[in-house]
Amino acid sequence: VFLPKRGVGLSASDSFAMAGELKTLVVTANEKGVFHVELARPQAQNAMNWDFWNEMKQVFDGLANNSDCRAIVLSARGKGFSAGLDVSDPRNIPARGEDVARTGLKFISHLTIMQDACTAVENCMKPTIAVVHGACVGAGIDLITACDIRICSADAYYSIREVAVGLAADVGTLARLPKIVGNDSVVRELALTARDFSAEEARSMGLVSRVHPTLEDAMKDAQAVAQRIAALSPVAVAGTKKNLNFARDHTVADALDYVRSWNACMLQTDDFTKALAAAMKKSKPTFSKL
Repeated sequence: VFLPKRGVGLSASDSFAMAGELKTLVVTANEKGVFHVELARPQAQNAMNWDFWNEMKQVFDGLANNSDCRAIVLSARGKGFSAGLDVSDPRNIPARGEDVARTGLKFISHLTIMQDACTAVENCMKPTIAVVHGACVGAGIDLITACDIRICSADAYYSIREVAVGLAADVGTLARLPKIVGNDSVVRELALTARDFSAEEARSMGLVSRVHPTLEDAMKDAQAVAQRIAALSPVAVAGTKKNLNFARDHTVADALDYVRSWNACMLQTDDFTKALAAAMKKSKPTFSKL
């Protein structure tokens, strides 16, 4: 899916040719295995139109299978991260069927495409760090809760806006946010009132790791975290993410059984011996691509 044009740093010159031109996202890369995915509809406050849902899945499925990619930074261009669902795009509205049952089935198929776009981020074994600035509303929260790490600037603000427009959030927030925050009362308050909450409140509840004064500072932090991840064994990183996701959704006993089976195979990697040898020599190991 990705045909690299190598460059230095994360700039427009590092653009990747896609299997079809991207309309809502920009994907760039540097030489250290960190890819940068940007929401790129600033003129529409990065509202998520129908093209966006399809492109997100295309991009993250592609990065999942790209051996050059070891970590991903997800951010947005313009004044804010995302205004949420683009209600001006009629393609975001499911088609009606001949009767109620057929309309319902069409809705299920339609919504699955939107849900799968965020789930592609969660399922990608390359860790994703979201950088939020300005507004992160509605579907914006659906997206960032599918990421592994979240960092924001001080001007960021959030809202689970769906209840204010007559629906329950259905692309991932209600499923993932309670497990991220771990405070049922707070989650219910935010979801049931649709009120805005600040960057500092997001940090205090555990939605984001850190709040920085500016977007530039937040991006530098995210890049540093991503580069540190990218320097580690990609086998170990993928296994850690896979097991964290599994443990979140299963019992402790099931998770312990799963990691036993996982490491019975994955500890046979050369990365394990390389890391031990480098530690003994006090040097930095170099790991092969996946």
